[in-house]
Amino acid sequence: MNNSVRNTARLIGAGLRALLVLTVICGIVYPLAVTGVAQALFNDKANGSEIRSEGKVVGSALIGQTYNLPPKNPDDAEEAARPDLKWFQPRPSNGLGSNSVNTQYSLILSGATNRSADNAELVQWVTDAKKAVVADNKAKGYEPRPSDVPADAVTSSGSGLDPHVSPEYAQLQVHRVAEKNKLTVQQVEKLVKDHTEGRTLGFMGEPRVNVLELNIALKALTQS
Repeated sequence: MNNSVRNTARLIGAGLRALLVLTVICGIVYPLAVTGVAQALFNDKANGSEIRSEGKVVGSALIGQTYNLPPKNPDDAEEAARPDLKWFQPRPSNGLGSNSVNTQYSLILSGATNRSADNAELVQWVTDAKKAVVADNKAKGYEPRPSDVPADAVTSSGSGLDPHVSPEYAQLQVHRVAEKNKLTVQQVEKLVKDHTEGRTLGFMGEPRVNVLELNIALKALTQS
């Protein structure tokens, strides 16, 4: 009986020591080591790929933002958002609710609509969006054709949070942005060119333009 008690006590003691050691290693040492390496080698990514402007964090390079005019009636929750056309506009974002992380996008979760290409509601959304893009981007001496509107101008991304647009969609907006900000088309075209990223490692993905970074550069140009 005494032997059994001693064996049980020894096993319990060994288990508690193992628990303590593993808690220290896995719960303290490992997280601190990973955090330290991340901060030392990948500081920007570890901190959320923050984008700063005028010394303030204005967003993340990984999450899109909307650029809308203030509502005419702040008490009307059903009022449709109106894009502020002096800024480059992002991809559409059909949100599901509100979130406290990025209030510029009306989302509870990221996710696509999951509608098929022949879904009547999706077809109507795309048709209406294309008409709006053509109408919004008319400028003196320039009117885009419906065939000029790229797919990313009228559809949301799989996550609904895409911070990028295609160079084609950015280029489509150049004349309107130039006119609204009293800049030359050449000045705005240079902004788009300077902020166009190539394919990752030269072959993955597609060329893209980060809308937030582009609008920060646009703001700096209008203030210079």
